[in-house]
Amino acid sequence: MLITFFRAIILYIFVLLVMRLMGKREIGQLQPFELAIAILIADLVSIPMTDTGIPITNGIIPILGLLVMHLLLSIINLKSVKLREIVCGKPRILVYRGKIDEDALRKERFTINELQERLRGSNVISLGDVEYAILETSGQVTVIQKPEKRNAIPEDFNIKPEYEGIPYDLVVDGKIMKKNLEQINKDYNWLCMQIEKFGYKPEETLVATIDGKGQIFCQKKQTKKKSKR
Repeated sequence: MLITFFRAIILYIFVLLVMRLMGKREIGQLQPFELAIAILIADLVSIPMTDTGIPITNGIIPILGLLVMHLLLSIINLKSVKLREIVCGKPRILVYRGKIDEDALRKERFTINELQERLRGSNVISLGDVEYAILETSGQVTVIQKPEKRNAIPEDFNIKPEYEGIPYDLVVDGKIMKKNLEQINKDYNWLCMQIEKFGYKPEETLVATIDGKGQIFCQKKQTKKKSKR
């Protein structure tokens, strides 16, 4: 029992490292070849994890082979457009200039109801609001609304907003983000002064952030309630 426990931990750490080497994109949107590799890895890990009679290397070595295959396919995708189309496929336009392409729906085995569901997932309620809908190789549908249905942006009113930059975490769960303080050329004393304006110390802070305009958001940790005896 204890051996199975430790084998499971070792295989988990190994698979986690492999997935990290495959890149961050694999965690979110999987291409067909990436999904196939993920399924195979799951099968390869399950056998040596539960059967102590099988050497753990019987799971590790094939997974390393899949990792090499994945890296090769990724390089091929970067180098060759034609091979990328063979391996990953091509995006397909489901709605073109406001008109549903029935042939495209049939080829992708996509129903009208599925299309409407994907549109709602993009906060588009009516098919009449859609100028283009594109089925991406990852299976997601990208929606481009008609110009008169899109949300207004400052450019529509000839307004040029000020540059906002990106927000930085200063404190997370009581821990001071020293690297972020260095990025904005501030120090611990400055941080204390800013948070003390809210009535507490950095170590008592749940989260503190600063945006590109210098505005600070800060929230105090909840105090643990003492249990009544």
